Amino acid sequence: MHLLFNAIFLIAAIIWGDWRNWRKYYSTILFIWFGDLLYNFLCYDYKMWEYKESIFGLAVMPNHTIITLLIMFISYPSSILIFLGRFPEKKLNMGLWIIFWVSLFSLIEYINLHFLNLITHHNGWTIGWSVFFNAIIFVMLRLHYKYPTVALITSIPIIFFFVIYFHVPIR
Repeated sequence: MHLLFNAIFLIAAIIWGDWRNWRKYYSTILFIWFGDLLYNFLCYDYKMWEYKESIFGLAVMPNHTIITLLIMFISYPSSILIFLGRFPEKKLNMGLWIIFWVSLFSLIEYINLHFLNLITHHNGWTIGWSVFFNAIIFVMLRLHYKYPTVALITSIPIIFFFVIYFHVPIR
């Protein structure tokens, strides 16, 4: 199923992504990769969420790390090419665009959590936290695209908040 979801994101990016200007989004793609790598490093032994694969995909994607890499290299760049490439100019539409992406990512996680068993939550993480986190992520992606330094500085207290709130052990 993770292969299918990633294939859908890739096809959507091929159709609607701003490929002509991919270089404009490159640093923001690196920004989200860094954030995901930091999560996987800090929470290696204390996961908030963990990806699993159905029995049909275990031979190709046997663990969380492989699935995460697939998402990082396919879904994230694809999403950014569409999200930033088609970002609206009007304030109201900007908010609706962010809400659409937060809802899309949250709905996919909800389906994976409750119907497909492709993700599990741990250590106090819930779907509510995922919706909140997705809202932060999509706002931060736009902020990083427009003001990279501000986004990097803003990320520091956000990271500290999650580490402290969820009692992530730093070893």
